Amino acid sequence: MKIATILPYKENYTYSKAQAAAIWVSDFFKHSRYKKNNFIYGNTKAKDYLTKNYKNIRINNIKSKFSSTTKEYCKNIVRKIIDKNYDIIEIHNRPIIFNLLKKELDSKFILYFHNDPLSMNGSKSKKERLNLLVNLDKIIFVSKWVQDRFFIGLDKKLSNKTEIVYPSIHKSKKILKKQNRIIFVGKLNFSKGYDIFKEAIINILDEFNNWKAYSIGDEERERPKISHKNHHELGFLKHKDVLDFLSKSEIAVVPSRWEEPFGRTALESSSRACATIISDRGGLPETTDHRIMLNKINSKELYKEIKKLIINKKLRRKIQTNGFKNIKHLSKNNSELIDNIRLNLIQDFSLNYLRNKLRIINIYNTGQKNFHRLYNISLGKKFTNGFIRNGHDVLEISDRDFLRQNRLFFQPKNANKFQDYLLKTAKNYNPDFIFFGHTQNIERNTIEEFKNINKKLIISQWNEDPVMKSLNYSKQNIKNIKNYADLVDHNFITTDPSVLKSHKINNLHFFFVPVDKNIECFNVSKKKPTKDLFYAMSHGVNRATLKKGKNDSRIHFLNNLIKKIDNINYDFYGFQNKEPIWGNDFYKALINSKMGLNLSRGLPTKYYSSNRIASLMGNGLLTFVDKKTQLDDMFTNDEIIMYNSIDDLTDKINFYKKNDKLRKKIASAGRTKYFKLFNELKTTKYILLKSLGTDTKLY
Repeated sequence: MKIATILPYKENYTYSKAQAAAIWVSDFFKHSRYKKNNFIYGNTKAKDYLTKNYKNIRINNIKSKFSSTTKEYCKNIVRKIIDKNYDIIEIHNRPIIFNLLKKELDSKFILYFHNDPLSMNGSKSKKERLNLLVNLDKIIFVSKWVQDRFFIGLDKKLSNKTEIVYPSIHKSKKILKKQNRIIFVGKLNFSKGYDIFKEAIINILDEFNNWKAYSIGDEERERPKISHKNHHELGFLKHKDVLDFLSKSEIAVVPSRWEEPFGRTALESSSRACATIISDRGGLPETTDHRIMLNKINSKELYKEIKKLIINKKLRRKIQTNGFKNIKHLSKNNSELIDNIRLNLIQDFSLNYLRNKLRIINIYNTGQKNFHRLYNISLGKKFTNGFIRNGHDVLEISDRDFLRQNRLFFQPKNANKFQDYLLKTAKNYNPDFIFFGHTQNIERNTIEEFKNINKKLIISQWNEDPVMKSLNYSKQNIKNIKNYADLVDHNFITTDPSVLKSHKINNLHFFFVPVDKNIECFNVSKKKPTKDLFYAMSHGVNRATLKKGKNDSRIHFLNNLIKKIDNINYDFYGFQNKEPIWGNDFYKALINSKMGLNLSRGLPTKYYSSNRIASLMGNGLLTFVDKKTQLDDMFTNDEIIMYNSIDDLTDKINFYKKNDKLRKKIASAGRTKYFKLFNELKTTKYILLKSLGTDTKLY
């Protein structure tokens, strides 16, 4: 899920100047399961961004009297994100921004109200608020008080599109040693009750000279000023520093006259074991259940409650301890709530996923032209089997067969007809997931059209061919992968992704050649084959015969090997004028050998193997693999035989020919392990979860 979070342009998303909305976004982002694809947009001149996912939007006319700053801000946002295809756009505290962006962007929209909706442009009137209820996908309020304000004059039955998600705090590990300090945090003005604090605190400090008071905050306008030797103004502090200061203080006061939408300071103070005094205005009573509530909002009442807490240490400790232990709004919990709200917005996709019944289009070469002689090594077929056995519905499309069967004499490629077929099929079937491999027959604009048909569609590609530097063919293969890599959501290869690190392909994942219980259906370790060693190669799976003059590293290796294994009854195909074998003939030969050599094209590369390894190990042959492939990360010496050199391989082939009982034991264990780690069910589940953005492991 891709999410764009848009802050008001005046909201500074920085460590030095962050306020309520910026802190909210930063806190919830850190705990979100979607943070990998969540980007935050705002405007600031500073560079100390709260999180790395922040994207700054420049505004040229921020103080212009002749143009709308909000309109310029929105225009620049649209330019920045219009090609990003965000699933959800979240707007904080600016209904007017939603009204402007809705016209330009086709996404789900969530609007967050951090303040009184009746005070904001775009939500002051009943008509404006009804319009928001109709056109927004979800409205989230920071308190019940803010929600109630929104529904003044409206039927509360319309609230089904709304949620309350409170500003939250993370829990501190322990209560720190306290100092005799009384804290005021916020704007130093009349609305926040700073004049009330001034009168009360001067009397308190005169009476209790071993206590000190601190004011944290600022105010550009004219304001009360406290003159006392035991009072200190600290100005605007970073959020982290405020929390640290509260953690070491005894008492915090929030005597606000203003109808606080929530009152984050009260939540933070209580969570840091401050005995907190609050007024009953706005959403303040919703911040914590462990506090003292002022009966009257005046300096005399505040003085009385502060004095009570100073004198009655037992009461003070009780309020501090209960507030610390019973935090009402935790970031981790409310972040999960927001993520669930997001997930539920994607109805047409998430409903299928939640009921575990996805519609999947699997595009690959089914090999009709070759009379399905490749069925036993076809990964596409195994993927289909795995998806279906995992409970999903699958529609198979064979790209090469379609093009061949619909070819016209005067239109040999017939590419347009295939694109039309794909798009019409997508409209009718409405898939949740499109998975394709080893095709260059899907045009790039067709993939873009898939996304236009269903904005929630996930598309991934797979490739099983080698990508090592030592093989010329790999250059073309990498080019084939990169052709779609920037368009699809995820890319799957059978080589460790570190090999392609320099190519900077996003969302690149490793998968291992899967086995299928109905394809790898033999167990040679329980049979009595007549041959010792099996190997089969081809000069390309689409060729049924040897290619004259073909010479590569495998042939050199085999020529050297057979000179060293005179006493071994080997059975090699695609070598020394012995034609490759396919389909049922492949299996007849394979199960007549005790051991198998897994030798791939090119130099041995981390985790890469030809798909023959599934046929060998999956059918119970003792399998030999070059140690440089590092497959011993997956299989132990009791499950697979790794060799260091051709001489080492020769010794091990001879050893296991003589030790038949041990050969069977290792082959059987290897087969069992392979089916446990890389069966068609587990592999396709892994592919789906990765494609959905879930952090999961293959083995």
